[in-house]
Amino acid sequence: MNSRPSPFDELDRKIVTALMANARTSFAEIGTGIGLSATAVKRRVDRLRETGVITGFTATVRPSALGWRTEAYVEVYCEGAAPPRRLAEVVRGYPEITAAMTVTGGADALLHVRARDVEHFEEVLERIRAEPFIRKTISVMVLSHLLPDSPEAGANLPAPEGAAEVGRPGAADLRRPG
Repeated sequence: MNSRPSPFDELDRKIVTALMANARTSFAEIGTGIGLSATAVKRRVDRLRETGVITGFTATVRPSALGWRTEAYVEVYCEGAAPPRRLAEVVRGYPEITAAMTVTGGADALLHVRARDVEHFEEVLERIRAEPFIRKTISVMVLSHLLPDSPEAGANLPAPEGAAEVGRPGAADLRRPG
């Protein structure tokens, strides 16, 4: 990644906006909309990727289609001062944690957790609580998304093995073999 700052002008902003709306939009379509050739758009996108402005391209998928039917946010309270680096090491070991951040306020961290069902969520929560530096957790279950088209409403990883078939709740035993 290039360490020196590069200019980010109005054309770059329009390109980024177009890609955020639909990352599959062709360079030619973007160029037509902003008055550049497809080649010029590609050069700008390449530069935006090289400088770290654009960090990747992903597909947003309905979580239940991937087997994630339960979602929650978990506040984590640590014993003493757990360094963010240590928290990051721990949360990377949980495929169910889709986002994690340190926060201000009473909690030390906030975790976004997806699970197959409530039973699976409870098992994940117990594993989190078993970490030696975790003092307590407070969980809030998500009932619905008020902004259903937001990236947070989508998923980027499938549920672990054993998730129920799409559209057929209860079609498979969702408990892990024990």
